Amino acid sequence: MTYSRLAWWFAGYLIAVILFGAWVRIGGAGAGCGNHWPLCNGDVLPVAPAAKTVIEFTHRVTSGLCGLFGIAFVIGAWRMGDRGVLRAALATLFFILVEGFVGAVLVKKELVANDASVSRAVVIGLHLVNTLLLMAAATAMAWRAAPLVVATRAAGRGWLLAAMGVLVLTNMTGAVTALGDTLFPLQPTLDGSLLAKVREDFTAGQHFLVRLRAIHPFVAVFCAAFLSGVVASIRRGYAGDLPMQSLLHWPLGLVVGQVVLGAVNIVLAAPGWLQIAHLLGAQVLWVAVCASYLAMGRRVG
Repeated sequence: MTYSRLAWWFAGYLIAVILFGAWVRIGGAGAGCGNHWPLCNGDVLPVAPAAKTVIEFTHRVTSGLCGLFGIAFVIGAWRMGDRGVLRAALATLFFILVEGFVGAVLVKKELVANDASVSRAVVIGLHLVNTLLLMAAATAMAWRAAPLVVATRAAGRGWLLAAMGVLVLTNMTGAVTALGDTLFPLQPTLDGSLLAKVREDFTAGQHFLVRLRAIHPFVAVFCAAFLSGVVASIRRGYAGDLPMQSLLHWPLGLVVGQVVLGAVNIVLAAPGWLQIAHLLGAQVLWVAVCASYLAMGRRVG
C-alpha cells in the first residue's frame, strides 16, 4: 500500500513537471541554457544566470529527479516480488529515459524558443506521445501495486483501447496547436469574427503551424464524442457494479470539462495560464481513462 501511495504521488509529480515544461515553452525559456546538454551554457551550475536560464535549469533539475525516482521504484518493485508492478516500473523508467533523450534533442538541435520548423513540430508531437506512455506506465505502476477498483468483467475493453488511441492523436494535434499559439499568438475573439479567423488560418499563405492549429478543435470534438460514447456504453454494462460506475464517471466529467476549456481557449486566444489548465485537464483525463482500462483487466467473480 505504501508503494502504491508513493507511486500515485510520483504520477502527480510527473504532471507537475509536464506543466512546468509547458511553462518553459510558453515563456520562451527553452534556450535558457543555450544548446548545451546536460550542461547549462557549458557549466554544471549556471553562473549569474538570467531569468530564462533559471527557469530552464530548474526544469532540468525537476526532470532529472524523475530518473532517480524511477530507479527507486524499480528497486522497490523488485524487492516486492510482484512481476506486474516490476514491469510497470521498468516501463516507467524506460519512458523517463526516452523523455530525457527527446528533451536533449530539442536543446541540441535548437528546436526551442522561436524555432517554427517542421522538425520541431514533429519532435513535439513525438514528445507528447512519449509523455502519455510515461503517464500510462506510472498509472499502471500505482494501480497494480494496490488496485482501487476491480471490475466484475471486461466487456468493452477493446473499444476503450481504441478510444485511448484517438485520445493520443488528439493530444498530438493539441501539442502542435499549443506550439502554434505560442509562436503565432492571436488576439482574443469576443465578437463574431471567430469563423473569419478560422478561414484565414486555412489560407495558403499562412505558416503551416497556423494552418494546423485550426485542425485540433475538429479532432478534439470527434474524440470527445467517441470517448464519451464508448465510456457511457461500458458504464451501462456495469449496472450494479457501483465502484466501476463511479470510476467511469470521471472520464465522462473530464471530457466535458476539456471541451469547455478548449472552447474558452479559442475565444481568449490561448493565454498561457489557460494552456496550462487545458494541459492539466488532458493529463488527468488520460490518467482516468488508463485507470478505467486497468480496472477492467483484473476481474473477480
